[in-house]
Amino acid sequence: PPGSNLGYFAATMAKDPRGIIVHEGVPGHYFQMSLSWANPDPVRRHYYDSSANEGIGFYAEEMLLHAGLFDDSPRSREFIWNFMRLRALRVEVDVKLALGVFSLDQAAEYLKNTVSMDSATAHGEAAMFATTPGQAISYQIGKLQIYKFLADAHRQKGNSFSLRAFHDFLWENGNVPIALQRWEFLGLNDEMEKH
Repeated sequence: PPGSNLGYFAATMAKDPRGIIVHEGVPGHYFQMSLSWANPDPVRRHYYDSSANEGIGFYAEEMLLHAGLFDDSPRSREFIWNFMRLRALRVEVDVKLALGVFSLDQAAEYLKNTVSMDSATAHGEAAMFATTPGQAISYQIGKLQIYKFLADAHRQKGNSFSLRAFHDFLWENGNVPIALQRWEFLGLNDEMEKH
């Protein structure tokens, strides 16, 4: 078993690396970025939207959880659920840091106590979100936008809907904001007009 001195994410990877691989590797960031960077359009190839990118990583974890990738390991399913909880808590920490409600130490202590995270990782998380306001929120916003996009695509296309075609489009265009992808894929520009 992994040693007790491993940090939160390292300990999780030592027990079962699939959760991190799904988010960071395939079908997550590495896969999505390799497809996006091969896009012939230079804007799509070089533009980067954190909500779309982090949303895809988060969506990939949850999608594969529900598809059964972790069915052989209740502990691994627990890791994914805990990652989901952490991402929700990051939003709260991000906002409270930005508003001055939390100091770095308070944010770290909150994460440590709420997620059972080691002190070093909790302080690293707090420092990262203090220096990149809004980044923590991008995971949640991106995933929710993808789910809305998916539901709208399924509703609009009905029996002709293809999850594979949807995913191919999403992954190939993942550097572009989800609202723009939705407009291009479905012809729905209502989210563009809101801004």
